[in-house]
Amino acid sequence: MRILHIVTGLASGGAERQLQLLLRHLPAHQQCEVLALTNPGTVAAALRADGVTVHHLGMRGNRDLGALPRLARLVRAGRYDIVHTHLYRAGLYGRLAARLAGVRAVVATEHSLHAGVIEGRPVTRGVKGLYLAAERLGTTTVAVSRQVAQTLHAWGVPPARVELIPNGIDAARYHHPPADRAGTRARLRAELGLPQDAWVIGGIGRLVPGKRFAVLLEALAALDAAARLVLIGEGPERAALERRADELGVRDRLVLTGERDDVPDLLTALDVLAAPSTEETFGLGVLEGLAAGLPVRHSACPALDELPPGAAPQARRIPSGAAAYTAALRDLRHLDDLGTDPLPRPPAVGHYDIVRVAADLGALYDRLARA
Repeated sequence: MRILHIVTGLASGGAERQLQLLLRHLPAHQQCEVLALTNPGTVAAALRADGVTVHHLGMRGNRDLGALPRLARLVRAGRYDIVHTHLYRAGLYGRLAARLAGVRAVVATEHSLHAGVIEGRPVTRGVKGLYLAAERLGTTTVAVSRQVAQTLHAWGVPPARVELIPNGIDAARYHHPPADRAGTRARLRAELGLPQDAWVIGGIGRLVPGKRFAVLLEALAALDAAARLVLIGEGPERAALERRADELGVRDRLVLTGERDDVPDLLTALDVLAAPSTEETFGLGVLEGLAAGLPVRHSACPALDELPPGAAPQARRIPSGAAAYTAALRDLRHLDDLGTDPLPRPPAVGHYDIVRVAADLGALYDRLARA
């Protein structure tokens, strides 16, 4: 079975990294290639290192209509059994190109959709109209959470056309034997310029306003001088966060790692993971923190909302404000029994293991191919 994944770009974002993970764990009989409409960034290089064929269409923008016939020709020449699109622009152009090329099974994953926001941008009448027109050209839309599925249903997408397959994490990569973990923790703290005895708060995600990392800067300023903040990710908000840290007098206590491929290792350098975003459609960073054995304080995580309360006892939901995070982090800071050993891995991590998630997606592909 030949499958083409069409994605808007391949910079180091959540959807792009999720695609990379899935391709590593799909059944062997499902041969996948990837096409980026634009920006074949760090994930493209990582995919090629994994042996995946990556195409680049060289699209010049949302209105580059000349890209459509080029895309349709590439799909037709590849003789793919299934086309699977990811992200808004790829969903528009990819589904139409797949139909023009005669592909019968066309899947799209909806990674980031709220009632009024898609991929961090407001949903206008035109955006919604184009989305729904393209959706009708597909076979199935995959929702990464029940919240996304409910939004699709509210928009008028028939439930029979929506498949719930969540995001996943490579749980095995976050497990470090105690001796290895201690060595990794010491090495990375030294690399990041963190004192070995510092108390380190961490955040994961693109540096964009919706992640609300400025809340953590304000909390950091209210904590004692031994506290540090490490933000793992890159994005357009970087300069603004640095300015805010200067204003608060905590620039020397903030570490911005940029894009990293070693997030499971980096998490060993942390003592707590904090996620003040209120606009999550899944909450992958929260699950990564849980997989690494960290206590987690978060403001939105649909992935956990969909599980029983006992699925993640070390995670606690709090309001997304500086006062709430300061209080919650201070409480953790003062726990007498809070050591450097990881907490037990909660059931939520096993539920969202990428091995199980990829098996569900592979089963969907097999059903569509037989239809």
